[in-house]
Amino acid sequence: MDIKPKVLVTKIGFDGHDRGSRVVAAFLHDAAMDEIYTPPWQEIPTVVKLATEEDVDVIGISSLATDHLIVPKLMAALKEAGLG
Repeated sequence: MDIKPKVLVTKIGFDGHDRGSRVVAAFLHDAAMDEIYTPPWQEIPTVVKLATEEDVDVIGISSLATDHLIVPKLMAALKEAGLG
């Protein structure tokens, strides 16, 4: 693959269990992808800003709880920022 996909792996909200997201980030790295890993407890505006600044291709969200509330809010914020 000539172009390495850039993937943002993040934890949004108050879920601090980040083992799974760290494993996914390591797997992406081993698969020769350009991964950006954030620590837990990120806020949606921070994730949108980082996705914009880093020009990511994909955002991977890890959540143990309330993802049914977080993902729609993130999608709306991404669309508002022109990343929909």
